[in-house]
Parts: sequence; C-alpha cells; structure tokens
Amino acid sequence: MTATTAPSSSSAADPRRELGRALQRWAGAGMPAVGVVRVLDRHGFGTVESGQLVASTPGGDAVGVLYRGALDDTVRPLAAEAAAGPRTGEAHVSEAAGLAAGLACAGGATLLGHPLPAELAAALGAALEGGVPAALLSPADGTAALVLTGPELEQAHGTLGSGEADEAGIAHVRGLLRRGATATERFTAADVDVLADLWVPVPTIVVVGSGAIGEALLAQAALLGWGARTVAELDEALAAVAGFSDADVVVLLDHAPRFDAVLIEGVRGGRGFIGALGSRRTQSARRGRLRTKGLSDAEIDSIYGPVGLDLGARTPAETAVSIVAQVIAARSGRTASALAASDGRIGG
Repeated sequence: MTATTAPSSSSAADPRRELGRALQRWAGAGMPAVGVVRVLDRHGFGTVESGQLVASTPGGDAVGVLYRGALDDTVRPLAAEAAAGPRTGEAHVSEAAGLAAGLACAGGATLLGHPLPAELAAALGAALEGGVPAALLSPADGTAALVLTGPELEQAHGTLGSGEADEAGIAHVRGLLRRGATATERFTAADVDVLADLWVPVPTIVVVGSGAIGEALLAQAALLGWGARTVAELDEALAAVAGFSDADVVVLLDHAPRFDAVLIEGVRGGRGFIGALGSRRTQSARRGRLRTKGLSDAEIDSIYGPVGLDLGARTPAETAVSIVAQVIAARSGRTASALAASDGRIGG
C-alpha cells in the first residue's frame, strides 16, 4: 500500500497541530502509553489523504481523524484499547455512508491499533504541533514503534526491534521525505514488514499588506497547495506570527515602520520563514530601525530581505515566483543554484 498527498489546509487549521498538542499533554500526564490507530491496508474509498492517525487515552479521550470519520465506530474503541497492546480491526463503509462522509465511494480497511509509549508520543506530538517533519514506523503487527523527527528526520526515538531494521526503515522514510509530501507506505526493512506514516508540514504564507504582489503570492500559494491569507492590521499580523510553526511564512509588503514589530516578533519567535519586500534603500532604513530596537546583526541577517531569489523578476507574478522559490530552497536547505551547476541529487 502506497499513497502520497499534500494536504491543502493551512497550518492554523491543520488538525495535526491539535493532535500534536494532545499527544504532548497525555505524555506529560503520566500515562505509560497512548493508543493509536493507523490504516494497515484498504480497498475502495477512492483518493484519500495519507498520514491519517487517531490517538486515544485508555479512557476514550480521542483526537485525530481517519477517512473523514466514516470509520469512527471501529476506530475510536480500537484506539482506546490499543494503549494496552497491539490489535487489528476490520471496518467497512457502504456507498451511501461513504458519500455522506465526503469519500468518493464505499470501501474497507484493515486498521492497526498499537500503543505509543509516552516518550515517543511526546516527540511525535512536539513535531506535529511545531510544524516539523515527522514519521511513525512500526512492524505491521504493532509490537514496536519508531518515531523520527526533524527537518531531515535526523532524530530517532524508539526502535523497530533491531538495529538492521531501524537502519533500513530510517533510510527508506528519509527517501520518502525527499518527495516533499505526506505519505503512507508499507514496505520491508531487514525482513520486517513495516507500516510508515510520514507527515510533511504544508506552509502557510501570511502576507502583511496589500497590492498586486500580495495577490500574486496568494495565487502562487494556491497553485502549490499551500495555505495563504492577507492581513492588513498590525495586531492581526502579530497574532499570526506569534502562532507560527516552522513551516509557516510571513512576507511583509507594507513599508510602514510600525510593521517592524512583525519582523521582531518573527525573529524572536525563532520559527518560520521571515521575509520583507522593499528596495535596498528601504532595507537599509529598516535595518537601522531594527538595530535601534534591540535586534543583533545576526538576528537581522536571519530576515530574508529583500525577499526572493534573483531571477530578474519584473512583474508581480514573477516576483511571487521568486519569493516562493526562495521559501522552497530555504526549507530544503539548498542554495537555489542552477541544477546544471550541481552534481547533487535532483528533486530533494
């Protein structure tokens, strides 16, 4: 079973943020493990989003969504029981029930429920809430779990049961990460049948200010499946940046000095991509104001300004392309040089 999707919801509304907060809360409450339910195999349903997960306490306090809630009668009891040990369940949805839930058609699924130890739940929860790439791997029988987190999935928590399986599983999922999209896949790692769910956060662009470039950025974000919105008031912009995850982006179009506070909030929050439009003269004046307001040169240098890559852009649409291209390069740790000038991997 292999599926890959890029969810289109903004991070502010992303149910993974709520799921992440719940996992951290339960892990900190002293319970040894929470129960999780994932899709081990399926037939039907049409196109469905990958990386779906429901988590629950033993008492039945559940968070998450799986197939738009069409399987809840099976999923939620299974998740509550799974905190005590692995088990599987079968769920079937009729055509009428599937369509009512927003699915394309009827279908059936084999569900895997298994415990997620508190340490692993906390690590996975922090990554999901913070907008950081994360993956959950387990043997298909649910007897172990391995959580990977970080921009390159470089942090590992737990085990699949052996060093060889861990090494093979990590390598496989890091390969999936290079595709840049959330994915669910079942594969073999060192003779272990592995189910892996990979979550890649989707950026949300907050455009501060108005104009043709802002409109072009909204259109470009929609094309990429990113979330995007425009804010015009300072308080609204500050609130948006204060709630940023690592996946989020702010592009400041308004040159008014009062909006310097948005950049300061973004830099000191330490999350997301902080960019500001403007001529070099505007950037120089802004830099001086930020320095007088207490930002160090290193903090000011962390702001992408003038935002965008040097593509020779002339129109608002071309400028929007240069900005999102820089965001993509920054997220992937690339220098945005020509592919022909590089001998590295193409596409991730």
